[in-house]
Amino acid sequence: MPQIHFLDVTNRDGVQTARTGLSKFGKTVVNFYLGRLGVAQSEIGFPFLFHEVPYVRAQVALAEAGAFGPLRLSGWCRGVVQDVERSLPLGLAHYNLSISTSDYMIANKFRGRLDRDAIVREMAAAVRAAKAGGALTVGVNAEDGSRTDEGFLKEFALAAKEAGADRVRYCDTIGGDTPDRIRARFAELATAVGMPVETHCHNDLGLAVANSISGALGDLEAGQDAWINTCVNGIGERSGNADLLSTILAFRHGFGLEGHRGEGGPEAGGDGGIGDPIDLSWVRRFALWASYAFGQPLPYNQVGVGRNAFAHESGIHADGALKDHGNYELYDEETLGAFPADWHARPGRVVLTGEYGGKAGFRHVMDGLGIEPADPDLAFTLVQLCNAMTGRPLTDDELRLIGGYPRELALLFPGQLD
Repeated sequence: MPQIHFLDVTNRDGVQTARTGLSKFGKTVVNFYLGRLGVAQSEIGFPFLFHEVPYVRAQVALAEAGAFGPLRLSGWCRGVVQDVERSLPLGLAHYNLSISTSDYMIANKFRGRLDRDAIVREMAAAVRAAKAGGALTVGVNAEDGSRTDEGFLKEFALAAKEAGADRVRYCDTIGGDTPDRIRARFAELATAVGMPVETHCHNDLGLAVANSISGALGDLEAGQDAWINTCVNGIGERSGNADLLSTILAFRHGFGLEGHRGEGGPEAGGDGGIGDPIDLSWVRRFALWASYAFGQPLPYNQVGVGRNAFAHESGIHADGALKDHGNYELYDEETLGAFPADWHARPGRVVLTGEYGGKAGFRHVMDGLGIEPADPDLAFTLVQLCNAMTGRPLTDDELRLIGGYPRELALLFPGQLD
């Protein structure tokens, strides 16, 4: 049976959001959490950019060492051969290649530089280059797919498939699609091309989650797997992308598509529904960490993780919730895991470790958290470097990642640890 998989784009679409940012170490921690959550794939960034190269090498090494579990790592490139050729030596096995397809962008973005035929040629050449270079999977992104006419969208997708692509990403780039329309388009396109159509929905109308779910259901109707792009806490350009937690909860509790909870990645199979081994017990730690790391406070009404997500005050609601929380709550908050209680946030007297700390403080904190670093001297240096990179106290999970994988994380800092 066709399955639903999550391809999170926090480390690509999320980090390129205006007025925000995340360090390379922070992007690494995103991958750590996505692995713990059981998400199928992380779009980790832009491997053709010079400043991403040490980070990408570190991610590949961490994945090989088991730091991210079964999480697959993919790179985003423009749909041109040059980007692919720059990226291939870094060892990523999965790619998404992007190019604009709508007549609007052909006229107003390319302005005569590319027409439809040239777009198809460039995209197909980039796909062939990626597959010839050893890529296991390639997705092709139809940027502004929601404003691309159906005839050309099919032509584009079929040419991508012929070149070796495994999926086509339908991008609602300006966030103007609606659930009924996107479901019908996905079902028609997935049927016509015989491969999954991946959702990428923006939230300009507040419909990113609804559109992502509807598009995925169109895939399932066509007998194809569904791949859904998400971001932690719904961050992303302009009004954001589809929120990871909201989308998972909607499938589980709105449509009853639970899926399996076994081990493995997107090839593990299951009995329909969600095909990833999702473990939501990590989601509060991830959401609160992301709010802290991005410097974006969570709204009180943020789904599942906001301060008011399970709060009751009015008389009727409070009375009902005290009798049985199911009277006024759709799902049990315990499934979302514990809120973080990090060492650095302790009140009163506390000894921390960081950029200017010494070895006594480092040992005190690591011992207090029960962390035995694989290489204590290297881990100590990395604590200083990572704290300098983030500019904020390191969290418990960040310290655990440093303690467990110092040699791999050292690749983030080429030339600084010789």
